[in-house]
Amino acid sequence: MKVLLASLNSKYVHSNLALKYLYTAVTSDDVLMEIKEFTINNDDSYIFREILGGKYDVICFSCYIWNIEETLYLVENIKKGQPNVTIVFGGPEVSYDAAEFMAQNKNVDFVVMGEGENTFACLINELASGEGEYREIKGLAYRNNNGIFANEQVESLAFESVAFPYSLLPCENDKIIYYQSSRGCPFNCSYCMSSLEKKLRALPLKRVFQEIDFFISNNVRQVKFIDRTFNWDIVRCNEILKHIIKNDNGTINFHFEICGEFIDDEFIKLLETARNGLFKFEVGIQTTYKKTLEAVNRSTEIEKVLAKTRRITALENVHVHVDLIAGLPFESYDVFKTTFNETYELLANTLQLGFLKLLKGTQIRKNAENYSYEYRRKAPYEVISNEFLSAQDLCRLKQIEEILDLYYNRNGFEKTLKYIIETFACTPFEFFEEFAIFYNLKEFQHKSHKKEDLYRILYAYGQWKTKKLNVSIDEFLVNLTDDMKSALNPDAVKKFERKGWIICSTEKQQMSNEGKIE
Repeated sequence: MKVLLASLNSKYVHSNLALKYLYTAVTSDDVLMEIKEFTINNDDSYIFREILGGKYDVICFSCYIWNIEETLYLVENIKKGQPNVTIVFGGPEVSYDAAEFMAQNKNVDFVVMGEGENTFACLINELASGEGEYREIKGLAYRNNNGIFANEQVESLAFESVAFPYSLLPCENDKIIYYQSSRGCPFNCSYCMSSLEKKLRALPLKRVFQEIDFFISNNVRQVKFIDRTFNWDIVRCNEILKHIIKNDNGTINFHFEICGEFIDDEFIKLLETARNGLFKFEVGIQTTYKKTLEAVNRSTEIEKVLAKTRRITALENVHVHVDLIAGLPFESYDVFKTTFNETYELLANTLQLGFLKLLKGTQIRKNAENYSYEYRRKAPYEVISNEFLSAQDLCRLKQIEEILDLYYNRNGFEKTLKYIIETFACTPFEFFEEFAIFYNLKEFQHKSHKKEDLYRILYAYGQWKTKKLNVSIDEFLVNLTDDMKSALNPDAVKKFERKGWIICSTEKQQMSNEGKIE
C-alpha cells in the first residue's frame, strides 16, 4: 500500500513536524510511505499533478487554520481525478469537531483526532490489512455505510516512547527545523488550543542533548522548539541552554517560546555568555490589562513579566520577539493603547501585533456570546468585533499593524522613531496611529513599497508634522538620513540621493487630503 503524507505550509522555509512524527510511527513492511510538502502559494494544478502522479492508495493531509480551505479544495479535485483514493485528515483544525466536519466534507474518509502517532499507525495497519475494523481505534473518526462515527479520544502518549522524527528523514538545511522537547502547556489561556492539553510531558534531558547534538553536527541553520512554554521548568531550561552554548558550532540558531515570569538570574547570566545570534526568544505578552488577563486565564503578575522581559531585551546578543493580541475581552481601544505603549517600551527586536482568532475547541470560542463576539466563519476565524472593540476600531488597529511591521519590525528606522517619540512628545501608540492615518489618507496602502520609498514616505510625514508644529525639519532629516545610509547598501544610497526625497506615486492626494488628519 502506497501512502502519502502531505501538507500545505504557509511558506517554503517552514516544514511540517507532524508529518515526520507520523512517518516514523508506521513500521509495517507492507506500507510505502512518502512525504510531500507544498505551500499555500503553490499553483493548484502543480500540487494536483504532483499528488495524482504518485498513484497513492492513501493520501493524508495535516490541517491548520492557514491551509484548511486550500486543502479541502485540493481534495475535492483529487477525488474527482481518483475517486477510490482514501483521504485522511489530521491536525488541530479538524480534531475538535471531527464528526461534524466529516458530515460537511464528504471527500474526507477519516480524521485522526488529537495526538496522532498511535492512532495513525493503527489506521494505516488496518487499511493495509483490508479488514476495515475501525471501531477499536481510539482517536479516530470514520465513515461507513451506516454513518459517521467518532471513537473515544486517545490517551496522552508517554512522550519518550515517540521516535525522534528526524531518525529516518534528512534535515532540510534550507528550511527551519522544528523540534519538540515537551508536549502540553502549564497554562490555561482561553484563546489557545494548547490549553486543551492538560498533561505536560517532557523528554529526558539526555535524549534532548543527543538530538540537539544531531542538529549541530548536521549544520542545521535554525532549530525552532515548538514547546508551548520552553522555560516552564527553569532548571531544565537552563541545562538545555548550557548544553547549546557549550556545543555551539558558530552558525546554528535556536528559537524558543518562553514565559517572561519564569526568567531567573541564571537564565540571564547564561544568555550573557552566548554567541550573538545563537538564541531567539518569543515572549507572549498579549495584554497588560489585569482584568483582561483574568478573563483569559493568564497570570496577572504583569509587572513581573514586563520587568523580567526587559532584562533580556536589554541584552544585545539575543533576538527578542514579543506578541500582543488585539480583541481580547475587556480591552477597549483606549485600554489597548496602554498595552501597546507598555509593551513598546520593552524595546524588543520585534513587536508583533496580532488579532484574536476564535479557534475551534477553545474556551473563548465556546463563550463567544458572553462578550458579543463576531468573527469570520471561515479559518482563521479572526475577530470582527466584540463588546469592547467595534469593527472600525479593529480596522484602525490593522492599519497600525501595517505601519508597525514596515517601520519597526523591518528595522532601519531606529534613530528616527526614537527622535519622533521623544521630540514630538508623543507616546509610541500616538505616533503609529497618526502615521497610519497619514499613510492611508495619502493612499500609500494600495501597493507594496521598496525599502527606499519607505524613507521617502516617512519624510513626507515629517514635512507635514514639523509644519504643523512650526518647527524645523532639519534634525528629523538628519536622523532619517542616518537610518537610510545605515540600512541601504552604498550603491542604493547613491541611487537614492540622485532621485531625492520626494515620493511621487500619490502626489495628487497629498494636497487634497492635507486637512483630514486633524
